Amino acid sequence: MNNHNSLAIGKIVSAHGIKGYVKVYCEPQSFQVLKHGSTVSLKDRRGAESFHEILDARPQGRTLLILLKGISDRSKAETLAGSEILVERSSLPELEEDTYYWTDILGLKVYSADDHYIGVVESIIETGSNDVYAVRTPEDKEILIPSIAAVVLEIDLNNRTIRVDLPEGLSED
Repeated sequence: MNNHNSLAIGKIVSAHGIKGYVKVYCEPQSFQVLKHGSTVSLKDRRGAESFHEILDARPQGRTLLILLKGISDRSKAETLAGSEILVERSSLPELEEDTYYWTDILGLKVYSADDHYIGVVESIIETGSNDVYAVRTPEDKEILIPSIAAVVLEIDLNNRTIRVDLPEGLSED
């Protein structure tokens, strides 16, 4: 897998059951990519990569349960906790206009409508109705910004920036 064209689309959070299944937290768009027969790269906490074929994948709430070839019991599955799941960008489905993969949003610099630097998108919270960007300010505070059209004015992936119009009561000060 070419590191330049691969994206982290999920993370193994724990082992599940005794047969080697792992529980994966990933963005909803990734569910259709992580399926039987797909090959994924796992990058562990030390940065080591390994490749695995998916033997089974099934949704469980907001997570996926995945069985990987060569991982046949709980103890082997437990060693994978914390590993990122990477896939080739070309294997991901095209998104609708103004829709983005979380991995593309994470790390973007956030600016107000009047060009004031707010911070960096550190994580994304899925709420059901809309995502919320958790932005870390230079003062090490967290601001939660709803990802709705009235607030997010522009996402520029080429310049790695987001321009927002913060709602009243939500300020970077």
